[in-house]
Amino acid sequence: MTTMAHDHQQTATRRAWHVAAQLVDPEIPVISIADLGILRDVQVDGERVTATITPTYSGCPALDAIRADLDQALRAAGFTEVVIKTALSPAWTTDWITAAGREALETFGIAPPAVATPSATTRSGPVTVQLSVHCPQCGSLNTEETSHFGSTSCKALWRCRDCHEPFDYFKAL
Repeated sequence: MTTMAHDHQQTATRRAWHVAAQLVDPEIPVISIADLGILRDVQVDGERVTATITPTYSGCPALDAIRADLDQALRAAGFTEVVIKTALSPAWTTDWITAAGREALETFGIAPPAVATPSATTRSGPVTVQLSVHCPQCGSLNTEETSHFGSTSCKALWRCRDCHEPFDYFKAL
């Protein structure tokens, strides 16, 4: 491949990544699929662009919408051959949520998960149990889980005992 062709492919790949990274999650429209960590890779090879996504859960009901939105956005950006791949391994983890994504979740009123410690990412040793979650409304740790199942399968419902506001907590995985 010539240097000029290689540069063109790199430019096309950066442009495709940028287009894909702008898509918001259909269930949480304040966070992009890149900041949520489900956009894993975007590659351009000639006329073909391949985007790889990893769902937060293998049965995520938003996955079809994300695939369709991604396909539509890439085609609208001029990519004519679009392939969307789903990678289930390695499994998605909340550690893949970016700092900007965690901030967007909290601003929206969803308590973001804590960042795992190195031992938690290797899954060895005792299981970490979250006893309280910072309230995204007032910042209090005086909170309680009211339901392990929230508005989506990746969230749990919590309540602040200080400001009495209910809120979603993005479950740590």
